[in-house]
Amino acid sequence: MLRHAYRFLLLFLVLVLVSLQACKQERTVSETETYQITRPFVKTVSFENEYVAEIVSVQYVEVRSRVKGYIEKVHVDEGQLVQEGQLLFTISSRVYQQELHKAEAAVKNAIADLKSVEVELGNVRSLVEKNIVSKAELKMLEAKVDALKAKIEEEQANREQASIRLSFSKITAPYRGILNRIAHKMGSLIEEGMMLTSISDNKEVFAYFHLSESDYLNYIAAKDNPESKRVSLMLANHTRYAHEGKIEIIESEFDRSTGNIAFRARFPNPDRILKHGANGKIIVKEQLENAVLVPQKSTFEIQDQLYVFVVKPDKTVEQRTIVAKMRLPHYFVIESGISPNENIVYEGVQNIKSGEKIVAEEISADSVQAAVGLNE
Repeated sequence: MLRHAYRFLLLFLVLVLVSLQACKQERTVSETETYQITRPFVKTVSFENEYVAEIVSVQYVEVRSRVKGYIEKVHVDEGQLVQEGQLLFTISSRVYQQELHKAEAAVKNAIADLKSVEVELGNVRSLVEKNIVSKAELKMLEAKVDALKAKIEEEQANREQASIRLSFSKITAPYRGILNRIAHKMGSLIEEGMMLTSISDNKEVFAYFHLSESDYLNYIAAKDNPESKRVSLMLANHTRYAHEGKIEIIESEFDRSTGNIAFRARFPNPDRILKHGANGKIIVKEQLENAVLVPQKSTFEIQDQLYVFVVKPDKTVEQRTIVAKMRLPHYFVIESGISPNENIVYEGVQNIKSGEKIVAEEISADSVQAAVGLNE
């Protein structure tokens, strides 16, 4: 029994010695391997933000019928370039022609009645002068003349209205543009106000996009920079549009439901690539003054927290939580957690642990910036 206990104790001591030796070897590696260290650097950086955009033609109109009737003829085709004033649709007009004829006849009747009463008025005036007819009768005829003159004006207005309604049977293009889908073909019965097609002039387009309040304030802070108004457009196939746009308008209030504010940019469209109703992403160039930057390879994440190893004067390392303001290619913009005067491990953070002492080799900030492309 004592022999077995002695063997167990001996085996336990051997395992403890092996474990201590392994820890010593691991610590020796950290103490003998050289790690590059550097400092966070302060720099004004340019970056791009993307915002979902809706493309709208500068000129876009829905062509609607202003009268009820049958489409007698469609004079154009879908996708056709039409000129201002070009005839698009003809709607059955017999009813409106009859209304016009009726209105014209009413005008003629009113004029004839007026002439008749004017003749009678002249006779009555002669009789009044001879004291044969009372002045009261003269006053009545003068009032009748005034009423007939008003009647003529009313009938002339009815005639003009009938003429306008007749003109609505011929629908023309309001401006030069591309004709879109024709919803109703020849012979279709349409109601007043029904949409027939739409016309868009795509030589220039608007792009509407929305910024959050914080992004809006950042934009306003940099508005004196002429580059701030110039924007690019990423198309739906992830290619960048060939022409730059310019921010023109900012709406006067925030949307309470989203907390965003709308911007409008104008883009030239000489090749008619952009179409009304398309989507894309507006790319806004922005600058961040005096940003504190840390290379991404100097950081690591644990449970969604971002860390670096800060190197103390005695060359021991301390795991430090940092808060990133934004992530840019190859580096983080740091909001808090570290200052530009502290050293951090540049590479190899996965091989060391907090509290270990390392052999440090300091590299310049210029070398780090060249490595991540910040000197370009």
